[in-house]
Amino acid sequence: MQIGIVGLGKMGYNLALNLAGHGHRVIGYDPGREKTEEGIELVNSLPELVRRLAPRRVIWIMVPAGETVDHLLNELVLLVSPQDIIVDGGNSNYKDTLRRSAMLKDKGLSFVDVGTSGGVEGARHGVCAMVGAEKEAFDYLEPVFRDISVENGYLHVGPNGSGHFVKMIHNGIEYGMMQAIGEGFEILARSQFNLNLEEIARLFNNGSVIRSWLIELLARSLAKDANLEKIRGVMHSSGEGLWTAQTALEMQVPAPVITTSLLMRFRSLQEDSFAGKVVAALRNEFGGHAVVSGKKTD
Repeated sequence: MQIGIVGLGKMGYNLALNLAGHGHRVIGYDPGREKTEEGIELVNSLPELVRRLAPRRVIWIMVPAGETVDHLLNELVLLVSPQDIIVDGGNSNYKDTLRRSAMLKDKGLSFVDVGTSGGVEGARHGVCAMVGAEKEAFDYLEPVFRDISVENGYLHVGPNGSGHFVKMIHNGIEYGMMQAIGEGFEILARSQFNLNLEEIARLFNNGSVIRSWLIELLARSLAKDANLEKIRGVMHSSGEGLWTAQTALEMQVPAPVITTSLLMRFRSLQEDSFAGKVVAALRNEFGGHAVVSGKKTD
């Protein structure tokens, strides 16, 4: 299938490589990228990208959530044709997705929202895809989702908006899990025992109840920096934890763990902590998110 990718950052570029590796013709556009690996055709403008794609066009956008998506969609609707499909694979707020899908439907276009998990590594080698779409659009794109996902790693979760909603809740759960891991390892680090935290993380990942990819990533981080001294415990928030907490309040659903983990991220901007170092390290490992450097100790 021919697929246009708009936004070739960490996630978008690796997704494009994933698609190309499965035999899809990928045409990419990103003003900040001047070259790509073999298999991705790079164009210099959005109109050129649309011209290169044969109807029924599939244009997959991977840009930051918010106004950037709206500006891009406003430009695209002037270029595409009815029945073309626009896919938003970023972390958009599901309420924005509902509004955008209604606008595009009025213009005869299909909109698909895809919550993608698995980080940069997943984008390249196999994502977990949570798809919100009308059935016809999902059926048309299902071979693509099958190709780019891990085994049993994609699902048509419901109509437009549901893909981003499910991904939002996924990220809220992720906030709570990372906070618990961070707090546990801070207690280990402060104990009276001279513990090897990397070995303990690897132990936890062999047969224990809490074995997980996050624990694996923590072991990887600790192998690079045994006490995480090279980074500060500043835990940035990308927005989805906040949206999850707000949605829980709107629904009157008690979500104390997710809400507290969000508040701890805000607190980390004021004070350093080992728990913060753990969460910052994990976010860097799975998503390539930037860390705030700390001073090395002799």
